[in-house]
Amino acid sequence: MQHLDTTNAEFSAQLKNLTAGAVQLDHDVSEAVAMIIAAVVTRGDEAVLEFTAEFDRLTLNSASQMQVPRERLEEALIAIGREQREALESAAQRVRSFHEKQKQESWQYRDTSGNLLGQKISAIKRAGIYVPGGKASYPSSVLMNALPAKVAGVEDVIMVVPTPDGVMNDMVLAAAEIAGVDRVFTIGGAQAIAALAYGTETIPAVDKIVGPGNIYVATAKRQVFGKVGIDMIAGPSEILIICDGYTDPDWVAMDMFSQAEHDENAQAILLCPDSTYLDKVQASIERLLPGMERADIIRVSLESRGAMIKTRDLAEAVAISNQLAPEHLELSVADPEALLPLVEHAGAIFMGAYTAEALGDYCAGPNHVLPTSGTARFSSPLGVYDFQKRSSLIMCSEQGVQELGKVASVLARGESLTAHARSAEMRLRGTGTEEE
Repeated sequence: MQHLDTTNAEFSAQLKNLTAGAVQLDHDVSEAVAMIIAAVVTRGDEAVLEFTAEFDRLTLNSASQMQVPRERLEEALIAIGREQREALESAAQRVRSFHEKQKQESWQYRDTSGNLLGQKISAIKRAGIYVPGGKASYPSSVLMNALPAKVAGVEDVIMVVPTPDGVMNDMVLAAAEIAGVDRVFTIGGAQAIAALAYGTETIPAVDKIVGPGNIYVATAKRQVFGKVGIDMIAGPSEILIICDGYTDPDWVAMDMFSQAEHDENAQAILLCPDSTYLDKVQASIERLLPGMERADIIRVSLESRGAMIKTRDLAEAVAISNQLAPEHLELSVADPEALLPLVEHAGAIFMGAYTAEALGDYCAGPNHVLPTSGTARFSSPLGVYDFQKRSSLIMCSEQGVQELGKVASVLARGESLTAHARSAEMRLRGTGTEEE
């Protein structure tokens, strides 16, 4: 793990190198994904079944076997046991309650000329959610992606989840049942994204695709964007912790582990003005790491992309955070609300020493699908608003068009668009359909 100091003349260059994108666009991956998408577009179910057999080692006798029967979801809810079911239901209730506050409603008003103006809010009709499978299972991703869609009023939520070797995860299926997912298909990878975007004989085309995945999934989402909407192109997980030196160093070390264990490209950065405290956290890392189940992954992540940064003060630490726009920002300080006004960019902000980032991953309520790789500068967490559309409303009165028509006519003629101008002018009193 790198140890940096903001007073070092080379700090800016060191920080830039540390936070350089871990995932680059891979030409070979891009070509492979384009080939997969083209095959699904032209051959539909047949291509999806072939790729599923090749990549997931799952041979299905017919396309209908891709869909998980509703009874199987209900069975999974029973199979997981009481403790896990109650945990999923508790998390779902909190996530649903939080997202209900995000729901937008239609509105309209009339101006002084009697023109009606407003906005009609409506849900997209069908959404596709991608849930990773294989090395790990992510029932929390089911809740975080499906529940905002359902709160928004999406009629048909289609879930795809890879099941390598045909192994289905009961927690994932139970989460789908609790979240109200309408249909589940046991496919993954770029072929699943292509199927959701273009539709096949068995899998319906959706209006928007959300959910995380590997580089093939991310590349596929990038390539189908425009045909369908997407949430974001997610990079490796990130956490940036600002600490005043009073939080238990073991807590901070474990918070860093919680992101580093995702994969070798994940990033954990700690900023603190107290060098002695940074040494304590380093000691905690060295003591706790050998006992971690995913120690090898954590070690590579911390050694290649992790850092401890000594800052002049907490204000400088926040300034660096704003520069990096992290996915997860922990303000592990005595008075986090005092620092909050200084924070400009972050996917999610975890305030106070007791607020572990992991709580947000599972059950606090806010969504854990967050912008990564500095994109928190211009984007936001997944939410109900991602599943709602806005249509503008305009209804002119006879009186109102007399004013608006004149304005539109002048501007249209200024752009040499005379048909635009005449369309507005014909509605003006005394003009009728006279020639120019």
